[in-house]
Amino acid sequence: MINLVLFGPPGAGKGTQADVLKEKYQLVHISTGDVFRYNIKNQTELGVSAKGFIDKGQLVPDEVTIKMLKAKVEETPEAKGFIFDGFPRTENQADALAELLESKGTTVNAMVALEVDDEVLVKRLLERGKTSGRKDDANEAVIRNRIKVYYDETAILKQYYKKQDKYYGIDGVGSVEEITERISQVIDKL
Repeated sequence: MINLVLFGPPGAGKGTQADVLKEKYQLVHISTGDVFRYNIKNQTELGVSAKGFIDKGQLVPDEVTIKMLKAKVEETPEAKGFIFDGFPRTENQADALAELLESKGTTVNAMVALEVDDEVLVKRLLERGKTSGRKDDANEAVIRNRIKVYYDETAILKQYYKKQDKYYGIDGVGSVEEITERISQVIDKL
């Protein structure tokens, strides 16, 4: 199995790259954002809880996130591997993911982090907000808070995966194809 943690601040291009990589490597893409939106749209108990945090640009608590992701992993027991997009965001979540994968006889192979300048991120998200319908993409103050939260609370995972020799920083600026090629060079060596 190939299990990737696709990492980067909001607007770095994780979803775009995950869509390409899941086809290329026949992996299951688990986007925390998509899982949240599904649960919110269907007004599940976990979704209602998550919505209150997301609307404020805050991180959803670990317990809620982990329950959602575990259910998603268990939906596809025949998977050749997973791309985790937007998860984990904390060391506690990373430990929970390691435990979940270990229970399936596998592990995280690599954290691939898309690195993009903050001003590029703000521009990308404001542009996406014009068509996405997502409130958190339409307000520059909320966007900047999301980026700040990423650096304050989640960039710590860079060290977590570096200690395991699983961290790979990738330049997240360029064409979709150029970025995919950079990521593929990492995956093909795993």
